Amino acid sequence: MSFKKAVIAAATAALGLGAMMAAPVAQAQEQFVPLLVYRTGQFAPLGIPWGDGKQDYLKLVNAKGGINGVKIKFEECETAYDTAKGVECYERLKGRDGGASGFDTQSTGITFAVTDKAAGDKMPVITPGYGLSQSADGKVFEWNFPLLGNYWTAADSIVQDILKKEKGNLKGKKIALVYHDSPYGKEPIALLQKRAAKDGFELMLLPVTAPGVEQKSTWLQIRQNRPDYVLLWSAGVMTPTAVREAQATGYPREKMYAIWWGGSDHDVKDIGAGAKGYNTVTIHNTAERDKVHDDVKATLYDKGQGTASDVKELGQLAHTRGMMIAMLQVEAIRTAQEKYGKGKVMTSEQVRWGLENMNMTQERLNELGFGKMIRPFKTSCENHLGADWARIATWDGSKFNVTSDWYQSDKTLIDPLVKEYAEKYAKEKNVTPRSCS
Repeated sequence: MSFKKAVIAAATAALGLGAMMAAPVAQAQEQFVPLLVYRTGQFAPLGIPWGDGKQDYLKLVNAKGGINGVKIKFEECETAYDTAKGVECYERLKGRDGGASGFDTQSTGITFAVTDKAAGDKMPVITPGYGLSQSADGKVFEWNFPLLGNYWTAADSIVQDILKKEKGNLKGKKIALVYHDSPYGKEPIALLQKRAAKDGFELMLLPVTAPGVEQKSTWLQIRQNRPDYVLLWSAGVMTPTAVREAQATGYPREKMYAIWWGGSDHDVKDIGAGAKGYNTVTIHNTAERDKVHDDVKATLYDKGQGTASDVKELGQLAHTRGMMIAMLQVEAIRTAQEKYGKGKVMTSEQVRWGLENMNMTQERLNELGFGKMIRPFKTSCENHLGADWARIATWDGSKFNVTSDWYQSDKTLIDPLVKEYAEKYAKEKNVTPRSCS
């Protein structure tokens, strides 16, 4: 064989081998799910188990074959709960690996910043239990999905529990909101002001400068004014600081209620009995342990593949919420596949459709291992919240226990507030609400 023929033959063989290698690669498509996390910074005590929970659930799905055969590819991007860093992560990852499925920003501040970009980028912003409360209105916020609850519904559920304790009468009572001085911390104020006007209690607003390790002046005001209840909108280092200050000033922990991000095991475990009676509202019933925890342990941790350094993190509230959020993203992708093709990688626009057409039945939740934790819900064009059930969990000195029945927010207060603030946003941002008819 001449040298020229040998070269041609070798090249032809190489092309054939390349084609053979390309075929399985093309078949093994992956769905890209970006993970914005904060494993460093002021909120790291919350961010670490939250991020671990998200990874663990995605690993579990992949171990079971993916979403109708489509494996999930995920990548973390560290924000340190800094809005500018969060936006950088969003910009860097939105087009990665064929395009992101959507973003769980893990921060209300980052959510505010990327919401304006989401419509132009056609990128879902998924914020279960946080973000912009008014984004429950799908007509204005086409790309935002505050699934299962927001800060208005949480605050309302807390007030309902207090009302129950006070036999339905809050007239003349005083409730203090101790809040992280940020968009996150300010979110419940509008609802609490409405509640105060309706129920006749006085609302004290006590902002705490980030990161929240200095609260002496705040608790001095509480000692002087003696509010009947304290609501705590905190996260990370601010939470145990507040509980210790309450202990030091003699404020009863059973009169304290935290938002879910200020009510995780790591917040109070080092305080132990000193935090006994401390309450937190939960997203649906995420203080419960369910079948998914056993699945993750058997599939990942028993084989040394779990994300957390200690299996004891499994079942803690923050880790469970991370798994719940990842599950919602996976089920939205699965819903999209039902319309656009099973076993196919979904675009961000197709995932948005999936998020807007979720129908999580009790049967499906049981199958996924979340049946005790989440109540059935549906989303729609108008309703990007789904269902906003919540319960109260109380620290007994060593663990959180569910101590209330189910609460659902008062729609006569919440719905007009959502409409008012959504319309205000639409006017400010020149957004034309879409028709859902």
